[in-house]
Amino acid sequence: MRDFKYSLLKDMKWDSEILGLVAAIYKEAGKQEMYLKQRPDELEQLVEIAKIQSTEASNAIEGIVTTNTRIRQLVEEKTAPRNRDEQEIAGYRDALNIIHDNFDSISITPNYILQLHKILYSHMNNPMAGKTKTVQNYISATYPDGHTEILFTPLAPFETPDALKKLCEEYNHVIGNAEAEPLIAIAIFIHDFLCIHPFNDGNGRMSRLLTTLLLYRSGFLVGKYISLEAVIAKHKDLYYGAINASDKGWHEGKEDPTPFIKYLLGTIIAAYRDLDERFSLVEVKRSALETVRLATQTKIGRFTKQDIRELCPSLSISSIEGSLRKLVESGELKREGTGKSTYYFRP
Repeated sequence: MRDFKYSLLKDMKWDSEILGLVAAIYKEAGKQEMYLKQRPDELEQLVEIAKIQSTEASNAIEGIVTTNTRIRQLVEEKTAPRNRDEQEIAGYRDALNIIHDNFDSISITPNYILQLHKILYSHMNNPMAGKTKTVQNYISATYPDGHTEILFTPLAPFETPDALKKLCEEYNHVIGNAEAEPLIAIAIFIHDFLCIHPFNDGNGRMSRLLTTLLLYRSGFLVGKYISLEAVIAKHKDLYYGAINASDKGWHEGKEDPTPFIKYLLGTIIAAYRDLDERFSLVEVKRSALETVRLATQTKIGRFTKQDIRELCPSLSISSIEGSLRKLVESGELKREGTGKSTYYFRP
C-alpha cells in the first residue's frame, strides 16, 4: 500500500496558476469577513438556499433526484422521505446540517468519517452504513455506445481501514504543524480519499461533505452561503476529468495531483465570486422587481428562472415569476420555450 507523504508538501513548488488561485481565495475570504461584519442578516438569507442547492446538487451528480418542491420540503421542513432517492437525499441533508452546525467539533479521523457515512444512510436499511467496503470497487465510465471502461482501481478492502487512518494522520500532522498551505492540503486529501474509495457506496457524496468540512475547519466558510456542490454539478465533466487526470501513478505514489488541485481551487474561487455577486443584490433594500431586474443584468445570453432564483434567495418564487413576467411585458426581456424549457434573454 502506498504512503501518504504530506510532510513533503512544504518542499513542493507550485506553478503560478495555483499560487494565483490561492491568493485570490484569500482575498475573497477577506471580503466575506467584511460582509459578515457589515450585513450579517443579508448573508443569513443565503444559508438555507445554499443547503437546499447543496443537497440537491450533490445527489443529482450521482443520479439521485426528486422534484424541486420535494427538495425544499425535505430540507426546509424535514418532511419524511417517500422513496429510496428521498431517503438518500434526507441523509445528505442531515450530514450537511451536522457539518454546518458542528464543524469545529468534528475532528478529521476515521471514526468521524464513518459516523458521517452512517448518517448519510440513516434513513435506509443499509447494513454497510458507517463501515468500510467489503468488496473491491472500481471507478468506471459508460460510453454512449453502451460499453463500460474501468478508469481506476481503488485500494482493496483489506487495505482500506489502515489507509484511511494514515490519510487522516498525515493530513492532521501537516495542518497542525502549518507545514503546507491548507487549501492545497485539502485538495490532496479529497483526491486521496476518492482514490481509496473507502465505502461500497456514497464515496462521491462523502468527498463533497468532507470538502465542506475541511474548508470550514480551515476558515473558508463560503460553502455556508454558496453551494460548492452546485458549482461542481454545473461542470461535472470537468470534475471527473480532473480526478482521472490526477489518478495515474497513484498506487505507486507517483501521481501528479495538479489537475485536481487546480480544479478544486477554481471551484472555491467561483463560489466566492458567486457570493460577491449575490451579496451585491441583497445589500441594499429594493423592490422585488428592481432586485430581479439587477439580477438579469448580470446574465449574458440565455438564462432560466432558476438562474435568477439562485441570485435572489430572499425573494419567493412567485415574486420572481411575477417580476420576470413584468420585464417581458415591458420589453426588457424576451421569453422563449415552455415549461422547464423556458428561458429568457435580453433583446
